[in-house]
Amino acid sequence: MPQDARLERLLDFLRRSPTPWHATANMAERLEAEGFRRLEETEAWRLSPGERVYVTRNDSSIIALQLPSEPLDALRMIGAHTDSPGLRLKPHAPQTSAGWLQLGVEVYGGALLAPWFDRDLGLAGRVHVRHADGRLEGLLLDVDRPLAIIPSLAIHLDREANNGKAMNAQTDMPPVFLQGGEHADLDRLLRHWLAEQHGIEGVEVIDFELALYDVQPPSRVGVEGELLASARLDNLLSCFIGLEALLASDGRQGAVLVANDHEEVGSASACGAQGPFLGDVLRRVNAALGEAGEEGFIRLVQASRLISCDNAHALHPNFRDKHDAAHGPAINGGPVIKVNANQRYATNSATSALFRELCRQAGVPVQTFVTRADMGCGSTIGPITATELGVPTLDVGVPQWAMHSIRETAGVQDVEYLIRVLTAFLEREAL
Repeated sequence: MPQDARLERLLDFLRRSPTPWHATANMAERLEAEGFRRLEETEAWRLSPGERVYVTRNDSSIIALQLPSEPLDALRMIGAHTDSPGLRLKPHAPQTSAGWLQLGVEVYGGALLAPWFDRDLGLAGRVHVRHADGRLEGLLLDVDRPLAIIPSLAIHLDREANNGKAMNAQTDMPPVFLQGGEHADLDRLLRHWLAEQHGIEGVEVIDFELALYDVQPPSRVGVEGELLASARLDNLLSCFIGLEALLASDGRQGAVLVANDHEEVGSASACGAQGPFLGDVLRRVNAALGEAGEEGFIRLVQASRLISCDNAHALHPNFRDKHDAAHGPAINGGPVIKVNANQRYATNSATSALFRELCRQAGVPVQTFVTRADMGCGSTIGPITATELGVPTLDVGVPQWAMHSIRETAGVQDVEYLIRVLTAFLEREAL
């Protein structure tokens, strides 16, 4: 069945995307297989109506565009982000204690730390090397087997462990990596793994950006397989959904998928939503196919719409009081419109009405999330992109449990629901 094939693609995408660099590379590979042409930001762009193109920045953010065959007067945009909270290696990662080589780590984003203990951890990211001829090269690395573990302290040595315990990321989180190892072993192992995966020898490791990740593969959970359990559902799930919608759309309208890095740490980077990446790309597209000049660009942006996709907090059966009684989204209950009066989400009544109408026409149920008035609220790329670009925006997402854990849970049916709605959005004649 088509839905089963799509779910297998999703599981494969999640498994092969342990870092933002891998997610971006996998999305680029899929786009090229579907006929998209890669653009380079350092080269002149020659664009034609009806063409399908994509561009990356920092190898961790990506923008894909379906250019309209008719005059460029509006764009239907889907936004997501490629990064997830977790543990990143420090530049001088090796450290020794009690006869073990350990890895010094830094917490990336708002990670839920407790689930990281006692998990089989792999290592992935990008490594920059110097070849014998002096040439520098960046390479992806994914050691997808158990290399490290962060062992818990036995209950016998901490009788208060089940009463709640603050974790110190500096002292409690470094994983054990190699018994009897020394500092030089990490460099040796990196060169060995690069040789295994890229067939290169005699290189010097200059620098790296590496992350630990849980090697347990994604899976369906539940008697009927209703649930999807995986690392990095926030927000690779939205990246996959947006990509599927873009490829499923009929291509008549101007469509954009943007997946930024660094959302989990505030989006303030050259490739983050607060940076100029999307604006740079849209200005170049408008210069080639739209109405010339700044006024033409502003008119294009104001005629366009952006749906920012980032997962929402589903109603947890064990913690129902953590939700407002009237705004507790259900797993497999349909996509969630995210609302916040203080602009932590970009949704307003006009953009919400558009999405509700899309759901009605697509035959998809729709839900609403508003945080409790006595609790804080997270945010997304939605308000940031709307602020930077000025495009009318709303925030939506599929409901999930355990956001920012090492393993998160969402509903299988919600994936299909949101793809269906976003496909209708990309095909909509009038915005």
